Amino acid sequence: MKYRRLGNTGLKVSVVGFGSWQFGGEWGKAFTQSEADRLLGRAKELGVNLIDTAECYGDTASEGFIGNYIKDRRRDWVIATKFGHKFHSAFNRTEHWKPEEVKQQLENSLRALRTDYIDLYQFHSGSDSAFDNPDLWEELGKQVASGKIRNLGISIGSNDNVHQTDSAGNVGATAIQVVYNRLDRKPEERVFPSCLRQDLGVLARVPLASGFLGGKYRPGAESEFGPDDVRGHWWKKEDIVEAIRKVDEIRKTEVPVGVDMASWALAWCLKHPAVTCVIPGIKSVEQVESNARAADLASDDHPQTWSG
Repeated sequence: MKYRRLGNTGLKVSVVGFGSWQFGGEWGKAFTQSEADRLLGRAKELGVNLIDTAECYGDTASEGFIGNYIKDRRRDWVIATKFGHKFHSAFNRTEHWKPEEVKQQLENSLRALRTDYIDLYQFHSGSDSAFDNPDLWEELGKQVASGKIRNLGISIGSNDNVHQTDSAGNVGATAIQVVYNRLDRKPEERVFPSCLRQDLGVLARVPLASGFLGGKYRPGAESEFGPDDVRGHWWKKEDIVEAIRKVDEIRKTEVPVGVDMASWALAWCLKHPAVTCVIPGIKSVEQVESNARAADLASDDHPQTWSG
């Protein structure tokens, strides 16, 4: 595994993290604690030390699985979670940005994660109007001062939201989370230059393009995505067909022979100098291992890379 400095947070994180939205049950599979333990345990063996989650991934279900696993090994992990949403049922959430609501969300997350502090607490895909609320950031600043939050971050909903990215320093945020992958390079235009100027850590979410860059799907596989899967629920069929077509072309023209496509796709993200860590979702031990191999392909000349 390799490790990079997460902006100016002082945290040293694995270049491959552990995304955990799938633990909330919206990716076509329900998890048990033993399954979550097995995945997290294998990730730990391979040097992964960052877990990204959110309070709305199954009404703290994801945080609960993680909390039960890390309770006796908290110092081994960098825990990133998010705030701003309330899970009601699959694909049904409401937004809550009032300072008192966010304070309660923080307490709920701490309880579910079975910890007394969160390493990175992230504003979760909110509008600019919700973001531009000084009372919200004043309350979050108080929680930082109390020690319950170690660092603040912004998970931008649009991968071109330069307003929130440029405002990171004004609100005390030190990291940006953004969608970035071989199919979606929009952050390279404005968001990444802003992150580099401000020395912000960058967590690249959806680095496998919702699984399409994992190499599993071939043209004609669009029928595999049912209504209990995020892609089948939110994506149009024609968009799924087009994503699969593009990935098939990338496989043929860009991925070296003999290289696992998922590992290649994650390493591709890590080659950008703004990117600190990729946070792919994980459903199996095989995926944990494939993801971790991306560290071997990541460039050693990245200015923020160390061997570990």
